[in-house]
Amino acid sequence: MYAVGEQDEHDDIFPVIEYTGDEGCWQAPADLERRLYKLHEVDESYTYLRTLAENGVYHPVPIEQATRNPAERQLLTSEITGSDGITRTITQVYTDGLLPRPHPYVVFEFITLGTLADILPPEVDVLVVNAATPCQEMFQVDDEEREVWADLHEELFDPRALTDRLVTRRTGAPQPGPLLHGLACGAHLCYGNGDPWNTLDWHGAGYSAEVERLEESWGISSREDWLETQQRLLECEVSPWFWDFVLGARLALEKEHGGRGPVDAGRWRDCVEATLRRVVEAPEGPQFDEFLVEMRGMVGKILRYEARFRADELLGPDEVVRTVAAWDLGRASKMARWGRGARYATRAEMYDAIERVSAGVRSTYRSWAEFSAAYVMGRCLHFDEERFGEWYTEVLEAHRVLLRAPAGPWRTVPFQLPD
Repeated sequence: MYAVGEQDEHDDIFPVIEYTGDEGCWQAPADLERRLYKLHEVDESYTYLRTLAENGVYHPVPIEQATRNPAERQLLTSEITGSDGITRTITQVYTDGLLPRPHPYVVFEFITLGTLADILPPEVDVLVVNAATPCQEMFQVDDEEREVWADLHEELFDPRALTDRLVTRRTGAPQPGPLLHGLACGAHLCYGNGDPWNTLDWHGAGYSAEVERLEESWGISSREDWLETQQRLLECEVSPWFWDFVLGARLALEKEHGGRGPVDAGRWRDCVEATLRRVVEAPEGPQFDEFLVEMRGMVGKILRYEARFRADELLGPDEVVRTVAAWDLGRASKMARWGRGARYATRAEMYDAIERVSAGVRSTYRSWAEFSAAYVMGRCLHFDEERFGEWYTEVLEAHRVLLRAPAGPWRTVPFQLPD
């Protein structure tokens, strides 16, 4: 099932938390677990349950039984005998921050509290949340309790509330260096999806959702597909070549004239057309003429986007976008993690890809702000079509938060790393 699984086999199937119970000795991995820990300590089990209804949970399943449809899943159960001598059937679920490093043969699927109420086998007596951790909580499972879960789900769960947010892990992140820097390069997508930006133990939206994401959005359905796409992103070959060709023509004109003031738009268009006529083989014909018109038009499109970027303070008064390599490199950072979550990538391959992203970004850009503006330009050229709609406004919000949040990636990770 998992062609490279043996390379990453380990015993950490479930979370293992070393905790003595002493106050202050355990740091919750993220805000959610911190809140659950405090609720557990004061015995607020109902508020704890409401928090689960808002955020959802993950449950383990053998990889060969994984499915996108929760109704078709077989939840893992076990039996325990309590101090009263009664044997009960339990099932375990976990919150995102406590999930262990990805295992090759046991995966975690996301599920809402309402769906869990529907699919829990009738023989299950107890739901254990975050078992063997400082924020463990147990809930008796009966018909009345299932109704409570369903009602809380209906009242509280909103998938949109789990997106467009900055999530930072307090524990388990790599030390400062190329890996952490490379993770920060994927922060736009992490913010948009509501994912922790600094974790290498990637589960994302759950195993089957990660597999589906890659297939539907990227046409990736195998390890070989992932390897090819990851390499093309790292080499900035997924975005159309002519975006950087047009931007490069402006850079050439700037260099020719010593950077004295902005390049005239007409001269830029003429340079693009003249260069294409010179370098493209057999340039005659209506298709080539249409292409020239499109490329001349792209000059105007880029200038209009840059004008809006300056108005929104994405760019400074005299700044321009030099290259949109950030669009591929930023996505390459997340592709490495998506591949890991879908079990197409080994841990070593993910690490290598993320470090290569870091190197590529640092050699191309001079700051997080410059990198981010270039990423936004790439996203707009890809999706927005000069509408300045959600494809622009959503990533603009991410840009602002990521640059300003005190604990965010671009305020805590230096752009340039020491030699």
